[in-house]
Amino acid sequence: MTENAPLQLHESVVLPEWIDYNGHMNVAFYVLAFDHATDAFLDHIGLDHGYKKKANCTTFVVDMNVCYLGEVLEGDPLRFTTQLINSDEKRLHYFHRMYHAEKGYLAATNELMTVHISLDTRRVAPMGEDIQARVAAIREDHAALPFPEQAGRLIAIRPKSTAA
Repeated sequence: MTENAPLQLHESVVLPEWIDYNGHMNVAFYVLAFDHATDAFLDHIGLDHGYKKKANCTTFVVDMNVCYLGEVLEGDPLRFTTQLINSDEKRLHYFHRMYHAEKGYLAATNELMTVHISLDTRRVAPMGEDIQARVAAIREDHAALPFPEQAGRLIAIRPKSTAA
C-alpha cells in the first residue's frame, strides 16, 4: 500500500439545513461534515460496520480541534483529505482538511485523537492485527508529509507584555 499523500476519501455539499443566521455553514455542521470524513477514513482502514459488529469494538473520539479558515455557503461543494499523523495499537491521531472543491481554498481543518474501544468492557483495547498492519502502512507513508500547520494547537489568551 502506498499512500504518501493525504487520503482523499470523502466529498460533500453544504446542505441548506447547515446554514446559520449569518448565511454560512454553522460550526456544528463543520463537525458533522468532518465526522463523515472520519467515517470514510475508518472504513478505509477496516474499522467499518462489519468489523465493529464482528469484533464488538468501535472507536471513540477523545480529543478534537477545529480551525475555521474560510467561509462556505449553501450548495458549495466540499472535498476532504485525511492525514494520519500517528498511531499505536489503541490510538489514531489524524487530521482532516476541508477544501472548497471548486475554488480550491482550505475552508477548515479538524484534528482528532480516537481510541479503539471494546464494547464488552467499554475500555480501550488493541485493534485487530490486520487493522494495525493497514494503519502502520499508512502511518509509514504519511510520515514523509509535513506536520499540519493547524495541528497541536492550544487555545489561550496570552497576557500582554508589561515591559516598558
